[in-house]
Amino acid sequence: MAQDNSSPLAEVNKSLSVQIGEKAVLCCPVLPPTSKLVMITWEVILRGKLLCRLSYKPDTKETATPSCTNGRITWASRPDRNPHLQIDAVAVTHDGLYSCDIVTADGNYRLGYNLQVLVPPEVTLTRGKNRTVVCEAVAGKPAARISWTPQGHCTTEKEWSDNDTVTVRSTWHCPDSNASAVTCLVSHLTGNRSLSLQLSSDSKESKQYTRFIIPPIILIIVGCIWLLKINGFRKCKLRKSDAVPVIEEDSSHYKKRKMLGSSVLLHFLDRGKAPWGHNKKVAICKPGREASTNPTAILISNC
Repeated sequence: MAQDNSSPLAEVNKSLSVQIGEKAVLCCPVLPPTSKLVMITWEVILRGKLLCRLSYKPDTKETATPSCTNGRITWASRPDRNPHLQIDAVAVTHDGLYSCDIVTADGNYRLGYNLQVLVPPEVTLTRGKNRTVVCEAVAGKPAARISWTPQGHCTTEKEWSDNDTVTVRSTWHCPDSNASAVTCLVSHLTGNRSLSLQLSSDSKESKQYTRFIIPPIILIIVGCIWLLKINGFRKCKLRKSDAVPVIEEDSSHYKKRKMLGSSVLLHFLDRGKAPWGHNKKVAICKPGREASTNPTAILISNC
């Protein structure tokens, strides 16, 4: 597009980083006040895609604006007033090279940009086994950097996705450390983040578990033992009360007085001395089987 008598192309390249979702405005080079504009052209080379051009001719007011990434790359304003390029809601696919070429009667000017779209990673910190801690910076662009406080044995892995984002996973392991907490530091162009995790929480939780769970269990066990003892004492007492000795005396020591249904009224008469040390003893008992056949031997039960 340069004329034969034009001066050499004045080219300036810049690096530009824009966070995903933000608006980006790319400017053309500044021309001398006396320069006569002939043509303005934007060239866009997206990574993995074909070249896209936007051009404007002031003399004919002709504008060529092809569809670059679904029309999201457009002129910021009218090209005759403001030839800057605008990208609404930058996406990962907008990574690439952008250059503004201006042709004047005095010479050509170019300003190029290497646009890098930044994607902040999602940071997580989880506890593993045997005092290991895992810190992840998920789907960041570019890849994040992870460091630890305190320092320990660290292993780092990276996983690349199809959209050029990178997941960084770092595992911290220090079994001999007495540190009560560990901090994961994530460094990224979109901003730094830090997450901390208490390592002593396991012992605290176990202490709280012992404090609130073990005492009730002990009380339940003691209560069960106490109830078993009381129940055993009652059974033992009942067995002792049921065990009534068989009284065998000569027929001259007692006299059957009256039969009352299932009970026998006995008067023990003393012809010398009663078995219990008294002159007279009365007992109402259920008649045993032996009482009906042998009056000299009566089984006294359930007295």
